[in-house]
Amino acid sequence: MLKRSTGLALLIALSLFIFITAAKTLHFNTDKVLARPQQTAAVEKVLLPPAKPLPAPVLYGIPTDSMEIVEGTVERGESLSAILSSYNISPVTLHALARKSRQVFNVRRIASHRNYTILHLRDSAQTAQYFIYEPNEVEYVIYDLRGDLAVTKEKRKVEVLERTLAGEITSSLFESMVAAGGSPQLVNRFADIYAWRLDLNRIQPGDKFKLIYDEKVVNGSSIGFGELKAAFFEHEGDSIYAIAFKEGNSNGYYDQNGKSLKKAFLREPLEYSRISSRYSKNRFHPVQKRYKAHLGTDFAARSGTPIRTVGDGLVLEARYTRGNGYFVKIKHNKTYTTQYLHMSRFAKGIRRGVHVKQGQTIGYVGSTGLATGPHLCYRFWKNGRQVDALKVKLPSGFPISNKHRTAFREVKKEVLRKMGNQPQDAGEEPLIATKKEKDPAEA
Repeated sequence: MLKRSTGLALLIALSLFIFITAAKTLHFNTDKVLARPQQTAAVEKVLLPPAKPLPAPVLYGIPTDSMEIVEGTVERGESLSAILSSYNISPVTLHALARKSRQVFNVRRIASHRNYTILHLRDSAQTAQYFIYEPNEVEYVIYDLRGDLAVTKEKRKVEVLERTLAGEITSSLFESMVAAGGSPQLVNRFADIYAWRLDLNRIQPGDKFKLIYDEKVVNGSSIGFGELKAAFFEHEGDSIYAIAFKEGNSNGYYDQNGKSLKKAFLREPLEYSRISSRYSKNRFHPVQKRYKAHLGTDFAARSGTPIRTVGDGLVLEARYTRGNGYFVKIKHNKTYTTQYLHMSRFAKGIRRGVHVKQGQTIGYVGSTGLATGPHLCYRFWKNGRQVDALKVKLPSGFPISNKHRTAFREVKKEVLRKMGNQPQDAGEEPLIATKKEKDPAEA
């Protein structure tokens, strides 16, 4: 019995020894495993170099390392004093700045919706050091608010890049050309050039166009277009080019045969717009509710759209009547007179006896007089008789003279090359094989 008890005790003691030893070993290894990620992380921190702070930007040629930058847009009716009121600039300083800026850029000319930048100190008062105002995309005015004050006007570098644009009509000319990457201003210029060769209100899906023009770029952003150097339009198999060419002191656009695309008058008094009612001897009047002659052409347009005179001339009338509203009547020569009705107001300086130039703004679209909505009624007289302005026959400009024909041919070849057409050496013959051209104005 004693032997059995002794053996059992030894067995129990041996088991306890093994258990304690295993537990210590497991605890030791666990500590190592848990410690390993912390040691690795510590090594990684040592290997990574400390991040270098980015240099402060230089704005408008001014280092900003000791200043904060605040950018904003001038609100409607907001003045310079209101903008700087939170930046520790006293009325005395503002008055002195206004006097000093008169010869450079008067603070009264600061307009709404234009961008500005304030550079102020990193102190509790946030004292402004500079105010920079951008009157347009090219110029900026720096108002130095330190010490004796200073005002300077600078200009950004404007790049002029030649661009090409091509597309096909899917809906309207305006929508198709803008969808191809053009601007509304470019569409209007294109429409003006082709106004007497094509009825742009009757173009069709499938018609094609190409343009070569200059684009103005500042800091990589487009700010508008420059010269439209050449254009091409294909309509029902007819191909008509418009090639810019300077003949002596006169600039103009000519087709591939050297004929001028210009007429003595602009075809329409509004930039590319929609005709809402044509010349008619018997039209139902929407206000008077009866049939009567409508001896003019109505153009639908938004109120305030600029109205331009279609040719040089003398203002005979600029006044208001109950039926016509505000209107302007212009005598161009012994043969032609035009009238522009239902204006919202006259352009500055337009009054009886004033001479105007072709394309000059003479007023703005409205709905004064007997009108149901904003539009322009355009009337045209030839030899004292009212006629349809869209069908009247007008003389074309002069074609390329023999003296400049060789120079024009070289310009034409370069235009065709850029547009992807290979010119032929055909002497006086056209470089493009087209149908016989017909001027809609002579139809």
